Amino acid sequence: MPYRLECKVRDYELDMQGIVNNGVYFNYLEHARHEFLHSRGVDFAALAQQGINLVVVRSEMDYKASLTSGDEFVIEVSVERISKVKFGFRQRVIRLADEKLCLDALVIGAALNERGRPAVLPEVEALFAE
Repeated sequence: MPYRLECKVRDYELDMQGIVNNGVYFNYLEHARHEFLHSRGVDFAALAQQGINLVVVRSEMDYKASLTSGDEFVIEVSVERISKVKFGFRQRVIRLADEKLCLDALVIGAALNERGRPAVLPEVEALFAE
């Protein structure tokens, strides 16, 4: 079952058409990924202090429907292995009022060690054991 984070559209996230600006969805997805990782015990600050950074290497986003002012929505997050050193976050933004899928995304990440090289982290590996 995917991790779920509930949110609400804020007026300043809208564009001139009165819908959530396409770039704002990147922020929604990032916030949900961070909350998901924190919920699984992955501490960004501690990793960064060790010289290890989790980075996004690719994003694919399919816009399906628009969110508007005040819409309540949920962001679903699930993780999948892409390769030995890459992991993917399948993410969906769903409007709660009608359960309409608004965005379907795949965000691919990797962990980089203190030398900037891809690394396999036990904290990330543990995500696949659940």
